[in-house]
Amino acid sequence: MFSQELWLENEKKCAVVRKSKQGRKRQELLAVALGVKVHTFRGPHWCEYCANFMWGLIAQGVRCSDCGLNVHKQCSKHVPNDCQPDLKRIKKVYCCDLTTLVKAHNTQRPMVVDICIREIEARGLKSEGLYRVSGFTEHIEDVKMAFDRDGEKADISASIYPDINIITGALKLYFRDLPIPLITYDTYSKFIEAAKISNADERLEAVHEVLLLLPPAHYETLRYLMIHLKKVTMNEKDNLMNAENLGIVFGPTLMRPPEDSTLTTLHDMRYQKLIVQILIENEDVLF
Repeated sequence: MFSQELWLENEKKCAVVRKSKQGRKRQELLAVALGVKVHTFRGPHWCEYCANFMWGLIAQGVRCSDCGLNVHKQCSKHVPNDCQPDLKRIKKVYCCDLTTLVKAHNTQRPMVVDICIREIEARGLKSEGLYRVSGFTEHIEDVKMAFDRDGEKADISASIYPDINIITGALKLYFRDLPIPLITYDTYSKFIEAAKISNADERLEAVHEVLLLLPPAHYETLRYLMIHLKKVTMNEKDNLMNAENLGIVFGPTLMRPPEDSTLTTLHDMRYQKLIVQILIENEDVLF
């Protein structure tokens, strides 16, 4: 009897510990989703959500890395995840969350996408192996640094970079560097399942339904990119790049499985290619 009481008491303690750990884990995940980090404020500071004083000498609250909002840890749970990022806090263009970058610049799409595509369409649509042929890595890194440093004032003209493959390489690198892929982790499996549908009409309808689940900035950027890639295929006679070839190039660039698994990536490659191919060939219908 005594041992049973001890066992029950021990179980209650373990349950409390498990609940506490789950609560902390949930709060950590929520903080990541909101883009906030624990912060130590110098001098007196008040919560911008509840307007109460933040007590303590260190780690008094959290600060949003996008807009600079300062709140209690508990108050961060109630703050809507729809802040307006402060452009002064956006330190770079590459490796920055797409939605955050678009909101900060108040644009429909990342300016790096617009600028690169304009340059490619102005002088590269007939270039053989467009997007398939690689430019020099160090020159592509130069373009990346130029965008990170100068933003929309970055000069990627022919006088600076005569090889159009450097610009296509910089655009592909931008998409590869996104922390959340253009085709998001949340929609990845749905796109893969849609690609596996054998009936062409049903497959197209399924792809269209998943497209509508993308965040606005991702949807608009993908739409703009597919319109551009359709133009590339219209010059196939010169550049030798059709929708299937572009699907091979852009499949793994635009889509990454949520779990970091080489096996999954290899298994899904043909479906990634097919999804991009479908998006290019049917961009006027799907978007």
